[in-house]
Amino acid sequence: MDRLEEVLIALRRVIRATDLHSRYLARTTGLTAPQILLLQAIHKSGRVTIGQLAGEVSLSQATVTSILDRLEKRELVYRERSTEDKRKVHACLTEEGRRVLQEAPMPLQDQFARQFNALQEWEQSAILASLQRVAHMMDAQDIDASPVLDLGKLDRLAGGAEQASADSREENGAG
Repeated sequence: MDRLEEVLIALRRVIRATDLHSRYLARTTGLTAPQILLLQAIHKSGRVTIGQLAGEVSLSQATVTSILDRLEKRELVYRERSTEDKRKVHACLTEEGRRVLQEAPMPLQDQFARQFNALQEWEQSAILASLQRVAHMMDAQDIDASPVLDLGKLDRLAGGAEQASADSREENGAG
């Protein structure tokens, strides 16, 4: 097997692992990884504005707003206008949101982060440089993406497929 085939197989394994984990999240929680990431960020920050939340998870405000709309429909979050500045809206977890978050499996990137952080700095830099080069080679360097290992498009329970497709389009800068 030549090196190109080995690289393509490694890329395929990463994509497949991400796909399998995304399906597992959908099956066990009915949520996408970006939705869980937003729930975690809200939990960590408490009352947080949409702009702060977008910065925290490295997504556009429009994407965060769209994902929050879905979470709000499921009664996992609610929005509250600031009493000090009526222009600001805060996202807050509901009790159901806290429960779902507590029961949710660990996101794939948490496992990756633990192992990545255990590497020496030169190894981390080499991986980063290599992956940035791969993204450039695939003409993907300008695609808007959050630090979430998720494919976005998942098989869902009734109505969820459109949600996952919309999340995927938004994260890829198409929505």
